[in-house]
Amino acid sequence: MTVWTPLDDGYADLSSHDAFADGAPHNTFSRLRREDPLHWTEYEGGANFWSVTRYDDITKMNKNTEVFSSARGIRMEDQTYEEYLARRTFQETDPPEHSQVRMKLLKAFSKTTMAQYEEDIRTLCAEILDQALAKGSFDATKDIARQLPMRMLGRVVGLPDDDLPWLVEKGDALIANTDPDFTSHVLDKMDTDAFRMMPFNSPAGAELYVYAKELMEAKEKAGDTSGVLNMILQPARDGSVIMETEFRNFFCLLVAAGNDTTRYSIAAGIQALCHQPELLAQMQRGGAVWETAADEIIRWATPALYFRRTATRDVEMHGKTIRAGDKVLYWFASANRDDSYFDDPFQVDLMRSPNRHLSFGQFGPHVCLGMWLARLEVTVLFQELAKRIRHIEPAGPHRFLRSNFVGGIKELPVRIEAA
Repeated sequence: MTVWTPLDDGYADLSSHDAFADGAPHNTFSRLRREDPLHWTEYEGGANFWSVTRYDDITKMNKNTEVFSSARGIRMEDQTYEEYLARRTFQETDPPEHSQVRMKLLKAFSKTTMAQYEEDIRTLCAEILDQALAKGSFDATKDIARQLPMRMLGRVVGLPDDDLPWLVEKGDALIANTDPDFTSHVLDKMDTDAFRMMPFNSPAGAELYVYAKELMEAKEKAGDTSGVLNMILQPARDGSVIMETEFRNFFCLLVAAGNDTTRYSIAAGIQALCHQPELLAQMQRGGAVWETAADEIIRWATPALYFRRTATRDVEMHGKTIRAGDKVLYWFASANRDDSYFDDPFQVDLMRSPNRHLSFGQFGPHVCLGMWLARLEVTVLFQELAKRIRHIEPAGPHRFLRSNFVGGIKELPVRIEAA
């Protein structure tokens, strides 16, 4: 039996974080794509929502920001308007407001700008891999996948190296706020109302707020006007400036999303190497595979399992009516395994082309700013890994995050034979 065969029976509860503790429930997504592609999903934690699971539906809806708005939140959890205003980043806005903020950052995250970091990334990869591979057996998520994006985050954003482990720990507590391995304030297990005005309803948000404030004060005192953080503070074309709360929320987003999504893509790629031995041989042959491998690994990983939108008016779809105010979840994890679009989607095909996966939220204005950096990090990491190993295999069971929002392997024991 192939390791990629989904094992769940019937319909998993997509509103439950426990339903994703062994990985995304792909049998459920497959059934929904076939039988009920616009599925009314019950949610004990708040208002029920629509689950959209087909690739074609999601790509069309993601373009239509007038009808399906981000300006009520991007997660399934409900929040008051006051809480939304306190927590929001430009992710939780629609054009033209979203576009104004995005324009400030496009140059900093462009393909050309990110390409300038390739040698830095390669040097870091060599150092990280040499340290990890010397152990023979180790946790690949902790010793490889977590290390590279954490250290690149410091270089891109301009953060002190000594602060990075603490920052990533707090970022984990934010974005994995449903997993007790990452936070003592588990969102669906306790009363977190005291932090309802903080990003992700988490006390880690409050700590990162203080850090961001002190960091920018120190940069101002030193006359340091370089980097992404200074860009976000500049006036927009209409003269408007970002509010202090929105800036701090943006900083929290950079720390959390800028690290976790690439980490879990790398971990998923290493897991694939363990179970499809032909992939390592392909990488070692090199050539054209490096034009396509990163996107396939990122499709396979789909670190952002879904994003939520809110309907602004009634819409008819698949014989049903989405009402104004209804929550609508785009399940990217399902779209990236849709066999009506992808051939053999439950296998990793490093030469897959075209590969218009949805892991970066494509086909809409919210496409991931960090996608060029993520692609480059994944490509270089696996180029350097393939040079250094002859064989890789599991050294124990892997463990997934307890989260229906972020999909990731949090523990990945492996055993390697060095080249």
